[in-house]
Amino acid sequence: MSATLTIEREGAIAELRGAPFEITLDGTTIGSINRHETFETPVEPGHHRLQVRADRYSSRAQSFDVADVDAVNFRCYGGRIWPI
Repeated sequence: MSATLTIEREGAIAELRGAPFEITLDGTTIGSINRHETFETPVEPGHHRLQVRADRYSSRAQSFDVADVDAVNFRCYGGRIWPI
């Protein structure tokens, strides 16, 4: 079975990086997210590293552990990402 990873991207009026953010999980690109969107994907149980990138900018990698049938939620704002 798998768990669910959800990322919400908040938008700011003066956000410098308005382009889509590329989402990487464990070093592999798994999708992208625009302002005011939500991205959701299944993930395997275990230890993971999540990061978002836009051009040459990237967030700090966020490590997390997920159990079977779990849900993990993150919020992205201004090129930063944190668990919620």
